[in-house]
Amino acid sequence: MAVKVGFIGLGAIGRPMAAHVVDAFDTAVWNRTAARAASFVAEYGGRQAANAAELVSGVDVVITCLPTSVEVAAVLGGVLGAFQRGQLVIDCTSGDPAGSRALAARLDEVGVGFVDAPVSGGTSGAVAGTLTVMLGGPEAQAGRAKEFVAPFAGKIVHVGPVGTAHALKAINNALLAVNIQAAGEGLAALVKLGVPAAKALEVINASSGRSNVTENLMAQRVVSRAWPRTFRLALLDKDVGIALQVLHDTGVPSDAIGMAKAVYGKARAVLGEEADHVELVKEIERAAAVEIK
Repeated sequence: MAVKVGFIGLGAIGRPMAAHVVDAFDTAVWNRTAARAASFVAEYGGRQAANAAELVSGVDVVITCLPTSVEVAAVLGGVLGAFQRGQLVIDCTSGDPAGSRALAARLDEVGVGFVDAPVSGGTSGAVAGTLTVMLGGPEAQAGRAKEFVAPFAGKIVHVGPVGTAHALKAINNALLAVNIQAAGEGLAALVKLGVPAAKALEVINASSGRSNVTENLMAQRVVSRAWPRTFRLALLDKDVGIALQVLHDTGVPSDAIGMAKAVYGKARAVLGEEADHVELVKEIERAAAVEIK
C-alpha cells in the first residue's frame, strides 16, 4: 500500500515544498486559511483535508511548515487523539529547540515519532527543490524522514538529536542577520566616501570579506533598488531570538548575536511585520543619509 503524506502549512515556502511532495506521494493538505489549501489543490493536485484531525488520521507521515513552534504545538497538540501509533511528524518550521523537544515528548506518549527538519534556501530553493534540510531526531526516525523531504531537498543532513536541527537553523539565520547588518553599514560608509557600491562589492567579493549577502543579496536587492519580499524580517528577528536563547542555554558568549537581536527588533518595530529581511538596510541608509548604489 502506498504511503500517504499530509502537509500542513502552505505559506510562501511551504506551498512550493508541498507541490514537490504532491508529485512524489499520495498527499493531503490542510492550511489554517482554507482558501489557501483549496487554491493549492486546484493548482497542484492532492486532496484538501477538512481539518487538521482529518488530515492526521488519514496519513502515515505528517509534514508541518508553520511560522513558529507555537503554531505547530497548537495545531498538533489539538489533534493528538487523531494520531495513530507508528506515524511520523516531520517539522519543517524554523522552530525552537525547546518547543521541539516538548512536542516530541507529547507525540512519543501516543507512539508517534518526531523529527525537526528546518530548511534553508528560501522560496527560490523551495521552488527548485534544492533546499538544504537539517534533521534532528533518533537515527531511525531521521533515516525514515529522508524519503519524505527528498522531493524538495538538494542536501539532507542528520545533525543530531531532537532540537539540534532547529538550533542549527537559528544559528545559520543569525549569521545571515549579522552579515546583512555588517555589509549594509560597511557599504553605506564606502558610498559616502565616493566608492560606487558595485565597485565595492567587486572588491569585497574577490576578497576575504565576501559572503552570500555581498555576493547575492546586496547586488540583487539593494544596489538594484528592487527590494523583493521573499522572507519576512519579522521571521528573521524570531530566528535570531531563538539563536540568542541557544547561546544563553549553552553558556556561550552572545555579543554579536545579542546586538543583532536588538537591531532587528528595532527595525521590525519601524518597518512592520511584512518587511523583507534585507530591508534592514533601508534603516541603515536612513540613519546614514545615503543610498547604497
